[in-house]
Formats: sequence, C-alpha cells, structure tokens
Amino acid sequence: MERATRQNTAIREAIAAAGRPLTPTEVLDEARRHVAALGPATVYRNLKALVDAGAIQVVTLPGEVPRYEVAQLRHHHHFRCDTCQRVFDVHQCPGDLASLAPPGFSVSRHEITLYGQCSECRPAAKGRPRKKAPAHPHDHSH
Repeated sequence: MERATRQNTAIREAIAAAGRPLTPTEVLDEARRHVAALGPATVYRNLKALVDAGAIQVVTLPGEVPRYEVAQLRHHHHFRCDTCQRVFDVHQCPGDLASLAPPGFSVSRHEITLYGQCSECRPAAKGRPRKKAPAHPHDHSH
C-alpha cells in the first residue's frame, strides 16, 4: 500500500519538521505539501495510529483542539501564543511543585502552559520600536 505509506510518512515528517505541537489542520496543511491529495479523514486516522504506535503524543490544552508532537521521553511544558494560537515547547521546568498542593495531597505530575505572544507576534518583532511602559503601582500581574 504505497499511497498509505506516503501519506503516513508525510504526516510524520510534517510533525517532526514543525518542531512544535500541531493541530490536525496544521498537520494537514503541512503534509499536503508532499501529498497533495491528502484528506482530513486520512490525517485523523494516521494521527490515531501514530499515537497508538508511540511515535507521536497528544498535547492537550484546556478548551483547545488536541495537538500532536513527536513523542518525547523528556518532561517539558508548552507556550501558547494569544495572537497566532500556535503552541511551542518549553524545556525549562520549575521542578518539584509538591509544595503547592494542599496539605496531605500527593503530586504525581504537573503540566504548565504559558500564555502570551510568540517572538513573531510581539510588536518589537514586527519592526516597531518597543517602548517600555512605566510600571503601574497597582499592577501585580506577571
């Protein structure tokens, strides 16, 4: 089944080349560069098969479409851009967060998602001079 192999390979390569978690639509758009006739049903079927085979893993953010990335044994977190909605890997980790749990609770794992603007969407990245706003005395956001 040569066609299915080409489709599967195009999907795997699209995810690997992106270097970040992709939505099924992003996978479809990227994989179509190599297999123009690729359809959404084939992408979903292959994503499921690749997850089941352990080649890729699901990245789930609350209220969002699942994304897919190359399976990694290394613990990591994610950053979601509020402007372009793309998700990126964050390899730094604050470490053991057990102290944040209520007394008597046991933490077995954690997932952290950072939100903001990616380097391409930040105003400074678009060539506009970035002015540092004076800190507001009542602003406690981080």
